[in-house]
Amino acid sequence: MSVSDPVADMLTKIRNASRAGLEKVDVQSSKVKMEIVRILKSEGYIKNYKKINENSKFTIRVFLKYDENEKSVIQGIERVSKPGRRVYFGYREMPRVLNGYGTLILSTSTGIITGRKASLSRVGGEPLCKVW
Repeated sequence: MSVSDPVADMLTKIRNASRAGLEKVDVQSSKVKMEIVRILKSEGYIKNYKKINENSKFTIRVFLKYDENEKSVIQGIERVSKPGRRVYFGYREMPRVLNGYGTLILSTSTGIITGRKASLSRVGGEPLCKVW
């Protein structure tokens, strides 16, 4: 079955798995999803990830992260710009997620980066999702 918004599908799988307390979740692989997961790892929202080849189909296995009270590190993950309604921000009007405690992931001309890095690099783009 084809999905109209694969990035939102991946975010929903991660959100549902973290709320259910699962150790890992598998999502279909793509370059954009791989970059989003790489940023989630570098920002400390997930433990690790790896690309798996099963029957010539690539999937990304995301290992979720929990604190000492078995509470998920990801409190919320939300899609911002959708296929039906695209949103773009310049570097001057870059929004802050939870007053700087969350992370905005966006697609720019220099690649997929965080909102903080985009503001420092003075480059705008399309916000893919926000995580807190």
